[in-house]
Amino acid sequence: MADSVVPADGDAAADELPPLPPEPVAAPVGSNIEPNPAEMSPYAIHGLLLDITYTGERLIAVGERGNILVSRDGIRWAQVNVPTRATLTGLSFVDTQHGWAVGHDAAIIHTADGGRTWSLQAFNPELEQPLHDVFFADTRQGFAFGSFGLFWQTADGGKTWTEVHAPAVLEEGFHLNGMTRLKDGQFLIVGESGLLGLSADGINWGRLESPYEGSYFGVLPRGEKGALIYGMRGNAYVTDDVRAGQWRKINLATISSMFGAYAMGDGSIILVGADAVVLTVQPDETVERVATYAGVASSGTITGIVRHPGGLMTVGESGVQPYQTKTAPTVPAVVTRDLQTTDDF
Repeated sequence: MADSVVPADGDAAADELPPLPPEPVAAPVGSNIEPNPAEMSPYAIHGLLLDITYTGERLIAVGERGNILVSRDGIRWAQVNVPTRATLTGLSFVDTQHGWAVGHDAAIIHTADGGRTWSLQAFNPELEQPLHDVFFADTRQGFAFGSFGLFWQTADGGKTWTEVHAPAVLEEGFHLNGMTRLKDGQFLIVGESGLLGLSADGINWGRLESPYEGSYFGVLPRGEKGALIYGMRGNAYVTDDVRAGQWRKINLATISSMFGAYAMGDGSIILVGADAVVLTVQPDETVERVATYAGVASSGTITGIVRHPGGLMTVGESGVQPYQTKTAPTVPAVVTRDLQTTDDF
């Protein structure tokens, strides 16, 4: 048997051992304050809506006062019961049935039936830290994040939440605003003051060098390893390899901040933002402005956009509005402004 090699300095050898990972810390998801449920209102469709998604069966939009609206066709809409009146800021669905929404008062709600009914998973107004968005990779692994470095994760579909231990991303306490999963499986999070964080597993996070010092509000994957990031004052950047950097600035020809985006099947990306701006970024990174559909004029900020079988639907200060592009013609019908019951949704 070969002789064992023992370091002369046992203390030095111990110092070289990698530190043990920190124990997960339970997120402060509970409060002694009971949430008030959202009020059913015929005016909800006219109010501020902040995010929208298409589940494969329904359009789901969320916004102020806990309002959630659902539609099968983008024309007729219904309001559903929601267990909190907190403003809802972000949505994430992983299939036609399972989705999560987050918002003010550190609220997290969940649906397992395609958005028809919702249950409360977290609510803590005493934190005074709103959640800005949510991202789920599947029905179990998800993240909720927001103001002043608020960053939670779950491995059981939201039954329990723990705080993310990511000093490289959280040490300054910057706001966290958007997240995606790149085509190669890595997670990319963006936020205030040019914050870019990358993780291979959602547990260990590193900081990336940023091409811009202002805030990013969202991110989309691009190609196998790349991404498009967008944010304040018309700033948008693209790279073919996030880890390698080499970001290229996209000339959007506007100083309006960009708040939402959607990747089209042809490789183009639709961006929406302040001043009712809707832009198409082509695969060659040229940009064209998009007009509203046939006299349906939006005003103010547009915060989200999604494609469904009827075309493109946006949300923002003017509620829900249809848009069209050359590759996504819109069904020639105006959104019904009177909310229906949920019986047919």
